[in-house]
Amino acid sequence: MYLLYRCYHFLLKSIVRFFGIPAPKLYQGTHGLDDAIADLSLPSKTQVMVVTDTVLYELEVIKPVLSALHTRNLCPVIYDQVQANPTIENIEQGYQTYKQHRCEAIISVGGGSVLDAAKLIGARVVRPNRSVDAFSGLFKVLKTLPPNIAIPTTAGTGSETTVAAVFNDDKHNKKLAAADFCLVPQRAVLLSQLTTSLPAGITATTAIDALTHAIEALLSINATKHTDSKALEACALIFTHLPTAYQDGQDLNAREKLLYASFLAGQAFTRTSVGYIHAISHQLTARYGTPHGLANAVLLLPVLHWYGSRIHPRLAKIACHCSLTSLDYPEAQQAQDLITHITHLLAQLNIQTQLNEVRKDDIQSLARMALDEAHPDYPVPHFMALPDCQHILSQVRA
Repeated sequence: MYLLYRCYHFLLKSIVRFFGIPAPKLYQGTHGLDDAIADLSLPSKTQVMVVTDTVLYELEVIKPVLSALHTRNLCPVIYDQVQANPTIENIEQGYQTYKQHRCEAIISVGGGSVLDAAKLIGARVVRPNRSVDAFSGLFKVLKTLPPNIAIPTTAGTGSETTVAAVFNDDKHNKKLAAADFCLVPQRAVLLSQLTTSLPAGITATTAIDALTHAIEALLSINATKHTDSKALEACALIFTHLPTAYQDGQDLNAREKLLYASFLAGQAFTRTSVGYIHAISHQLTARYGTPHGLANAVLLLPVLHWYGSRIHPRLAKIACHCSLTSLDYPEAQQAQDLITHITHLLAQLNIQTQLNEVRKDDIQSLARMALDEAHPDYPVPHFMALPDCQHILSQVRA
């Protein structure tokens, strides 16, 4: 069975190498926002849907975007009902709003949930005869989305540059994911000032989400020199600037660096996919509503410890690139130095090591669903069996 999985992984890598994955055009800062909107090339009075959530709308985080649209004589239509874990109904409601107001473009402003919901709303626009759940899986859209811009307000998911969009199927209590090259946003704008209102705890967990993306991209057997370069730079930026952003949320330089790190990590993992940290994390979010970044942060070290010496060469590479070890040390020591640094960082960020919500009676079903998600889609460096996954879940259960 595992041999078949490896054949599938080779096929995925070949597809990515042969066809390539589109990258969004990157804009940064207020001038970048103006340029991105201008590049939509929309006629005056065009209706543009702005997808966000209620909290960001009430905090007026989207105000700079609305101002930039008005400056271009464009008419924003605000859809602010995206939930923390967007549901099929949530996305369908957004699509109906888009259609009702005859919008011709989409700008998403928010965290990964908002950006993912906007992708799927766009997919519904170009595939009006398909239900949202029909997009789950690989290459189920295959059609260019309406003109769009993605503006992240957290430095974590990297959704502004990825092929994936995650959503919840409430009827079956599980998380689904659509993956298609056309889901990569056409334009991404990084605005550090939109992230300064993030509480320290969310700053920490979202950045560790980005770190997890980078590390799992580096561990993937489908990694390339290109993805390694992106992921290693993301790791270095996070290790350097996360403590500063955590201590001083108004530090725009640190915020800017974390946004760029998230963007780089997104570019890496959208070409390599993720691994067991995400596979398990997704089940916790679907079952208990555990915030995705927090779940990844809690699972990061247990999964790395489970891999053990099998991933020492890759961990050592990260440690050396990020100047966390000595180049003269043996590989095993270099790998351990990275583990030690991550351990200290998580403690410095006051991130918990266990989750109260995990129920003992749920562990077997959670583990089974995690492995069902991971196999065969995730090109992990070593395959995990059901007892291993159950043990990891037992470790993080409070």
